[in-house]
Amino acid sequence: MAKTPIQPLPSGNVKVTRDDWLRVALDALVSDGVERVKVLHLGERLGVSRSSFYWYFRSRQDLLDALLKHWDETNTKALVDHAEQPAATIAAAVLNVFRCFLDPALFDTRLDFAVREWARRSGKVRRVLDLSDAQRQAALAEMFRRHGFEELDAFTRARILYYMQIGYNAADLNEPMSERLKLAPTYILGFTGQAATDNELSAHLHMMQSIERRDSP
Repeated sequence: MAKTPIQPLPSGNVKVTRDDWLRVALDALVSDGVERVKVLHLGERLGVSRSSFYWYFRSRQDLLDALLKHWDETNTKALVDHAEQPAATIAAAVLNVFRCFLDPALFDTRLDFAVREWARRSGKVRRVLDLSDAQRQAALAEMFRRHGFEELDAFTRARILYYMQIGYNAADLNEPMSERLKLAPTYILGFTGQAATDNELSAHLHMMQSIERRDSP
């Protein structure tokens, strides 16, 4: 989904908030990479002097730590929460996970890949990313175990589901939502060995259509 361009705040005696700095820093991270998350650059984009930055952050590193925390508390938490949602069947449980990945209000794919790219340049970020990946996969494996899958089977299926989705996003196929929804029954069968019911697929379709309507210009 296209991001709304960051608009400079009106000039003059304007007070920017911590959220303003975080918002523009997130946009810079996603659009241009961590190298462009610089206090001077962000202040220029906000249309304010950089002095106000230090009301909210001790340093650039403090801001970078806040960005990483935001990513973990949004993307990782959303995926774990959806894997833990109650579901009558494993098919319904996997559809819950699909909804998380497909709803940009829950899981920001562009931010996830910005952090992965950042991790190539920072050992600290790499360690945080590794912990996040492990937490996500553990939640998915537990989801499979709750529905009767043995330990190794649950672990393997969780990895297949997770890395398929990460790879799918990395491929940036720009596949229409209608095509993804059409393939959902086959994906479910492939991931779980079980077929989703018509009611489960109808509920998933309704949810995805609601997201599309919400995000339409």
